[in-house]
Amino acid sequence: MASAFSGFSADAFQFLVDLALNNDRAWFLPRKASYERLLKEPLEAFCVALNGELAARSIPLSADPARSPFRIYRDVRFSKDKSPYKTAASASFPWSGKGVEVGGGVGGGVGGYLHLEPGECFVGGGMWHPGPVRLGAWRSAVVADRARVHSILGADAFRTTFGTIDGSRLTRPPAGYSADDPDIELLKFKDVTFGRRVSDAEVGSPDLPALVADTLAIGVPLRGLLAALPADEQPDRR
Repeated sequence: MASAFSGFSADAFQFLVDLALNNDRAWFLPRKASYERLLKEPLEAFCVALNGELAARSIPLSADPARSPFRIYRDVRFSKDKSPYKTAASASFPWSGKGVEVGGGVGGGVGGYLHLEPGECFVGGGMWHPGPVRLGAWRSAVVADRARVHSILGADAFRTTFGTIDGSRLTRPPAGYSADDPDIELLKFKDVTFGRRVSDAEVGSPDLPALVADTLAIGVPLRGLLAALPADEQPDRR
């Protein structure tokens, strides 16, 4: 059973700094127990606490200590960078509300996300690397229901917390859309993501699960729109 979450320690972030400087198995393996104590186990405890906070607020996202945290090991099969370890800790919180079921999960890649990296901690979410069907459906939704999309993105709480959406985007208009479309910048997105920075003090606090839950709640209207879009039968492999 995971211990109660008490915040991520300064030693946890120092471990990530040291790992970035010594990203090889010879350095990591003797220190694997430290990684588990400083990062893996606290992240699992965080997920347990966050799931309770999400349920208490009726936020349709799930935080599972066994499934939400990302592994520390990089997939280097198709990468020129053969460094074996990630130098950040992170977790995803999939959409669990009404939506399209794909590959055994609801939402098809829509959810929340926490990223822990020295000087680069943030919480957010959205839709990451959707397949062509869902991406096309997003663009259709922008054009067909501009008022709803702008209402969600222009809400005071969303703008104050996240600013605007982000993500990789095309340099030119997507096929079938005019460069003078009033929402051409929204139509260029290939990801639809958003986030806010989290300070060192917030990351180190036992109140982090509540803060993350409150932040994730603000993105629910956009996630709901994204999760309702038609989805691809297979995950995108681009």
